[in-house]
Amino acid sequence: MNTRTAFARALREVRRVRMMTQEDFSSVSSRTYLSALERGLKSPTLDKIQDLCSVMKVHPVTLMALAYGYVENRDPGEILSAHVLEELEKIRGENH
Repeated sequence: MNTRTAFARALREVRRVRMMTQEDFSSVSSRTYLSALERGLKSPTLDKIQDLCSVMKVHPVTLMALAYGYVENRDPGEILSAHVLEELEKIRGENH
């Protein structure tokens, strides 16, 4: 699965789990734009991801971990714990 399709699936999943409609995002996005995101027709900016996540009350990293879980066909928690944390430790270690 490509990243755009995976992001679309993750966004739709979180929105539905939160029992929200596309109209619930009217303060940060048009329904047409949100629909395009959820169908994988558009890619959001980082600012837009932050806005959408604030409405859903979920951290942007959570949404992205879910999306990359679909891309890599892995558990999102595994991606965060086994991959991202290791990279963060290496990066922080290289800067100190």
